[in-house]
Amino acid sequence: MRKLIVTAFVSVDGVMEAPGGEPGYRNSGWTFKDIEFLPEAYDIKTREQEEAGALLLGRKSYEAFAPVWPGMVEEFAGYNAMPRYVVSTTLQEQDERWPATILRSIDDVAALKETEGGPISVHGSATLGQSLADAGLVDRYHLLVFPKLLGAGKRLFSTADKDAQILDLVEHEVYKNGIQMQVFDVVK
Repeated sequence: MRKLIVTAFVSVDGVMEAPGGEPGYRNSGWTFKDIEFLPEAYDIKTREQEEAGALLLGRKSYEAFAPVWPGMVEEFAGYNAMPRYVVSTTLQEQDERWPATILRSIDDVAALKETEGGPISVHGSATLGQSLADAGLVDRYHLLVFPKLLGAGKRLFSTADKDAQILDLVEHEVYKNGIQMQVFDVVK
C-alpha cells in the first residue's frame, strides 16, 4: 500500500490558505512576509519531490498550479515528471499543459493507495486534505509551521466531530527564523 502524505505551509493557528501569494485572501503570500528566508528551512520540499511517486491535488489547487508549475522546470522537475492526479466531481478535462488523471471520489483515492509505487504527495488542496484525513486515508503530515497567527482562512484540519487521532512526531527541526519543520505519522 502506498503512503499518502499531506504537505503544507501552515500558521501556528492552523491556516494554510494562499501561502505563496494567491489572489483573494487578505494575508496572501504570508510565508514570505516578515520572516527571514532561510533555504535550509525548505529542504523538506526538495526531499518530498525526490521521495514522492505521485502528486495528488484538489481541483482548485490543480487549476492554480497547472498554468505555473510546468514552467518551473528547476523548482518542480520532480513533480512535473511524475504521475499527477486531481480529485474533482466537476472538472471535465485535464489541463493539457500539465496532464493529470481525474479521480471522482475519495474512494478512488483509496483505490489509488492500493496500487504499486512510491508515496502520494498532497500539496495545497485544503478541502481535499481535510476530506482525506476525515476518511482515515492520510498516513503522514509534512508541515512547515510559520510563527504567525492569521486568524481567518482555510484550515489544515476540518472541524468534523470525530474520534481523537494520535500523531507520532518522527522528525522535527526549528530554524533561526522561527519556522518549525514537523513530520508526523498518523497512528492507525
